[in-house]
Amino acid sequence: MKSTVMQNLKLTALLMFTMPLLLTSNIIFAAQPNDLELLEQVQPPPKVIDGEALEDPALEPQITIRKKGAETIEEYRINGEMYMMKVTPEHGVPYYLHKEDSNGGWVNIGPNPPLSVPKWIIFRF
Repeated sequence: MKSTVMQNLKLTALLMFTMPLLLTSNIIFAAQPNDLELLEQVQPPPKVIDGEALEDPALEPQITIRKKGAETIEEYRINGEMYMMKVTPEHGVPYYLHKEDSNGGWVNIGPNPPLSVPKWIIFRF
């Protein structure tokens, strides 16, 4: 009797796991029509920066890599104007310097941004 119960449990478990697989495989194969046609080759969309398409390769960023001592500096330029630098020290984590606007100074974005010390005047003599 014990072996019959075990066989029934095994059969029930087998049916519980195989029935969903059988049902989904029939649905997948039944959902594909016989008259499939290949689609035409579609060109990728043009690259866009600030709403203008980049058709001129001069508008692509130009990257210049320099070694300054033990540091590696990657300069990113568009139209000859440097807008970002990536500084990779010999030992440490790389950090990025970028300009907030065309006339502004460089801003550090990285794992250790510079400490911003408050310079409030509390009392003046």
